[in-house]
Amino acid sequence: MADAVDAFERHLRLERNRSAHTVRAYIGDVVGLLDHLAKLGGRRVGDLQLSHLRGWLAIQRTNGAARTTLARRAAALRTFSAWAHRAGLISDDPGQLLASPRAHRRLPPVLRTDEAAAVMDRAAAVVADGDTNGDPVAQRDRLIVELLYASGIRVSELVGLDVDDVDRGRRTLRVLGKGAKQRTVPYGAAAERALQEWLVHGRPQLAREGSGAALLLGTRGGRIDPRAVRTVVHRRVAAVPGAPDLGPHGLRHSAATHLLEGGADLRTVQELLGHASLATTQIYTHVSVERLRQVYHQAHPRA
Repeated sequence: MADAVDAFERHLRLERNRSAHTVRAYIGDVVGLLDHLAKLGGRRVGDLQLSHLRGWLAIQRTNGAARTTLARRAAALRTFSAWAHRAGLISDDPGQLLASPRAHRRLPPVLRTDEAAAVMDRAAAVVADGDTNGDPVAQRDRLIVELLYASGIRVSELVGLDVDDVDRGRRTLRVLGKGAKQRTVPYGAAAERALQEWLVHGRPQLAREGSGAALLLGTRGGRIDPRAVRTVVHRRVAAVPGAPDLGPHGLRHSAATHLLEGGADLRTVQELLGHASLATTQIYTHVSVERLRQVYHQAHPRA
């Protein structure tokens, strides 16, 4: 069983190109399943049956696991079962018959357009209050919120950007997303102004010998950490009275929502966000009632 877990881990990393977070989660789920199998007398992966998969998930549900967690764990078990079958470790694939609970899709909080503008304005005001050369950390923080909101990219994609991933002539970012899929994302004039200030005044003050090509740097000169980005976003949003507490994903959600409310079609937003499936993008489509009313009155002949 231990050998199978190691081989499955290599499969996820090297063949499926899954993120480190996904690999850790899936391996943890598989280890839990195989431990359950061993307690029931199983001695090898070939002893695995559908009843073991269902039984282990039932235990998780009894222990209070959320529907989203159960759905994720069921996906991990199906992936492992299919891999084990292809690898010849089990005679058939019991995971094909494994159902999983449909996760409730709760909409995360989102900024109104005026709140988003206030977040950006306050971040710019902090920079303006600095000295002649400016505070490099304030300039970086302004660029963080501007780029996240302007492009809708993920925090992992933001911290992975290098200087040469930015095409300033076209105002686009070359982003490496999930599954190592590359896409091009535009950004606007406000983000360009923040970028100009950061590259000319801010980044040179933080850059060190080991900074490399990273676009965004931490205070010690290395590539900025996602946790630091989350802290920046929470702090900048909290500076706006009445705005909901949200992090980088909240800015991504806000960007998608405002694009849709501004008239962008769902396929375009899907491409910008880097979603493999349109179904994933649909969680962002809580378009305002007023927008629906406008479209209705424009399109319906009996409106």
